[in-house]
Amino acid sequence: MNPRRTPRSGSAEELLNTLQSLTARARQEVELHQARVELAQALQREMLPASLPTLPGLQSAARYAPARHGLDIGGDWYDGFPLPDGALGFAIGDVQGHDVEAAAFMGQIRIAMRAIAATASDPGDVMARTNDLLLSVDSALFATCTFLRLDPRTWELHSARAGHVACVWGTVDGLSGITEDPGGLPLGIAAGEHYPVTRRTLDTAGTLVLLTDGVVEGPSLLIEDGLDRVRRLVGAHSGASAEELADEVLGAAEFTGHEDDAAVLVLRHEAARRPR
Repeated sequence: MNPRRTPRSGSAEELLNTLQSLTARARQEVELHQARVELAQALQREMLPASLPTLPGLQSAARYAPARHGLDIGGDWYDGFPLPDGALGFAIGDVQGHDVEAAAFMGQIRIAMRAIAATASDPGDVMARTNDLLLSVDSALFATCTFLRLDPRTWELHSARAGHVACVWGTVDGLSGITEDPGGLPLGIAAGEHYPVTRRTLDTAGTLVLLTDGVVEGPSLLIEDGLDRVRRLVGAHSGASAEELADEVLGAAEFTGHEDDAAVLVLRHEAARRPR
C-alpha cells in the first residue's frame, strides 16, 4: 500500500499568475458574449422594417424579442408596406431554425413577398408564388407565414395563411376570439401548393393581433393555452393603443419559457365607413 502523497502548494506568485490568467479569460468570454448579443440584435434590426404604414383609422405596431434573450439570431419577422393600388400589405412569419442561415432565408422571404405583392392582388396568389420562388433557390429550410391585404377604401381585409399560428381578434366593447381561417402548407415544402383566401370586412372597430408561436408556445405552455391567454389580454385591453397592446402581448411570451424568438404585429382599426 503506497503512502498518500501530500499535494504541493503553489507559491503566492504562481497563484497570483493563475488568478490573473483566469480573470483575463473570463473577461474575454464576457466580451465575446456581449459581442454576440450585439451582433444578433444589429442583424435583426436590419432585417426588420424601420417603420410600419398607418392611415386614418388604422394604427399599426410591432414588437420582436430574440431567442434566448439575444444569444441567437432568430428567423421570426414581421412586415408592413404600401401597395401600388393604395392597399396595405402586412405579413408575419417564422423560419425554421435560429442561426445566420435562418435569418438570411427570412430576408429572402421578405424581399420576395414584397416584390410579388406589388403585382399580385390576391393574397393566396402572393403566398403561392412566394412558395414556388423559395423552392427554386433549393434551400432546406421552410417557413410559416400569414399575409394580409387591407383596402383602406372599403376596409376589406383579405388574408392567406401558410401553416402559421392563428390570429387573435378583439372589438372595442371587449369581445375577443381566435381566427379559424383555412390555410396551406408552410412555405418551402411543396411546389404548386394552394393557399385559400379569407375575406372579411372590418365593420366593427377593434384589433387584429398577428404573432409567432414563440409568443404562445414553449416548454412551459401549450399553444392552445397561450393563444387563450393572448385572447384574454386583447379583450381586457380593448381601449389600449396599438403600441400598448403590442407590449402587453409580447409580455405573454415570458410564460412560454422563452426559448424561441417572438414577434407580434398589432393592427388597431376603426369600423368601415358605411355609405350614406
